[in-house]
Amino acid sequence: MKKWIGYAGVILFMACLTGCVFRPVPSAELNMEKELVVYSPHPLEFINSIVSEFEESTGIGVEVYTGGTGKLLRMIEEGEEPECDVLWGGSLSSTMPMGHLFEPYISKNESMVQEDFKNREGNMPRFTDLPSILMVNINLAGDIVIDGYEDLLKPELKGKIAMCDPSVSSSAYEHVINMLYAMGEGEPEAGWSYVEEFCRNLDGILLKSSQEVYQGVAEGRFTVGLTFEEGAAHYIASGYPVQVVYMKEGVISKPDVVCIIKGTGRRADAERFVDFVTGKDAQTVISSRLGRRSVRVDVEEPGYLPDKQDIYLIHDQEEVVRENKDKWSSRFSDIFQSTLD
Repeated sequence: MKKWIGYAGVILFMACLTGCVFRPVPSAELNMEKELVVYSPHPLEFINSIVSEFEESTGIGVEVYTGGTGKLLRMIEEGEEPECDVLWGGSLSSTMPMGHLFEPYISKNESMVQEDFKNREGNMPRFTDLPSILMVNINLAGDIVIDGYEDLLKPELKGKIAMCDPSVSSSAYEHVINMLYAMGEGEPEAGWSYVEEFCRNLDGILLKSSQEVYQGVAEGRFTVGLTFEEGAAHYIASGYPVQVVYMKEGVISKPDVVCIIKGTGRRADAERFVDFVTGKDAQTVISSRLGRRSVRVDVEEPGYLPDKQDIYLIHDQEEVVRENKDKWSSRFSDIFQSTLD
């Protein structure tokens, strides 16, 4: 497996540094004529664990390109080289408006997928379940109470909030959606007044990758960050002084997807990849070791995470969200830019 980081200027350097940690497969056993090209926004440690097992069990070589969901979708739409065979990751809200890029495919595991996560579109198999959360550095927070979005407006948190650019990151865009519905009490248009106050409290800081959010909180550069549950869970399991906060105003939990790109020349291998990552073995590893919730009915949730029944869940309107993706991303950007004047 080759690993590339999708950030200009550091591609080759970082690829050499990060490397891959997996049991090597003899080259004679891999289909190296043309590797399966996978674009993914997942963290490297997450990718390595799953892809190496796929390569070993199938003999199919994989080349992974990583970056923010927004950037990867633009690369796919523009047909950049190497042409993508599979998009692995990206929240449903971010990817659904780009559904025309994906081939129809129903995974062989679809019968084992939870009802809420069925591939109703026919070309967007669900991969994992990703609640939006606040990640808090306990040491930096001290006596500051952070229970939800309203607390992010506290003056003592100004400039200490880690938020990624929603046009780049699906986790950040999911938080924009969550804010609008939670703070607008179900009416997204009513939530924009909160977004304006929130952006002022960012104090001009908007990060360029999701990784900067959870790393920044874990390493003490920010007091609180807006991310997916998995980003924080990894650091909790590693002993960092962080905790997960499920917003008291309500949490939206959306799946991410694994989709075959329209026109791929490796359709059979792409199907095998989708079936592998949605299979019970891979999903069990994801739940037990990698801090994510499975979309399958036969895989238990991670024991160190709360039962979803204990989280105050709210829901968006999928059609409204799909129709407003570009509009909402632009509006957030305009609001943030106005705070810099």
